[in-house]
Amino acid sequence: MTDLAESLRIAMWSGPRNISTAMMRSWENRPDCSVSDEPLYAAWLAMSGADHPVREEVIAAGDSDWRRVVAELTLGAVPDEKPVWYQKHMCHHLHPHIDLDWIGELTNIFLIRRPDEVVASYVRARGTDQITPEDVGLPQQIMLFGWLERQTGRLPPVIDGGEFLAAPEAHLRALCGWLGIEFVAEMLKWPPGPRDSDGVWARYWYDSVWRSTGFAAPKARDIQLTGRAAEVAAFCQPLYEELYSQRYLKNSR
Repeated sequence: MTDLAESLRIAMWSGPRNISTAMMRSWENRPDCSVSDEPLYAAWLAMSGADHPVREEVIAAGDSDWRRVVAELTLGAVPDEKPVWYQKHMCHHLHPHIDLDWIGELTNIFLIRRPDEVVASYVRARGTDQITPEDVGLPQQIMLFGWLERQTGRLPPVIDGGEFLAAPEAHLRALCGWLGIEFVAEMLKWPPGPRDSDGVWARYWYDSVWRSTGFAAPKARDIQLTGRAAEVAAFCQPLYEELYSQRYLKNSR
């Protein structure tokens, strides 16, 4: 069994409609790494009452007690006894009633994306423009970033999804170096199709990832937002810029 003290437990904190699932695929393709897909999702749904696709199925498949979830994430055995455990987290799953102290026991990384792109993708996927800044996750990311800086005295790495897609190998090499582990080329390519590690919500959200075999090149988008969607994107923009200024690998384009 992997020694608890020697295991590397990575928490990647992202908002929705980013490259978080493709990033999970990349890490899962490492032979030394196990992954967990949004382990707080069931607890957040139960606590928030949010109306998401397959809500009851997600709650039934997961654990709605956040304390049990975080105990497993921080103190439990690493799945498949691997030395690296990559945990894909959504920042909006940090319900206000969830304590943060356990997060300091993990190795935390932030994944961000331009809010206009997130909002456009979100309203298209959900079929509604009823969106809040909290749905985008940036207020929670800012809160958690500041909390980690105050608690640890260090700045966690920040990765911009658009810049990452322009140079995935450079970003992964730099990130692995920061983590103190070897970069492996398997992180850049993976077989298509679903995984046993995918959440039960995957059939609603992971179609493009299931068809992928690697990171897609970034695409220029002409985004035109109106109404509530435009207001939310504008509210989140300075939050994004604050985190963007702290990104780990700069000038990567």
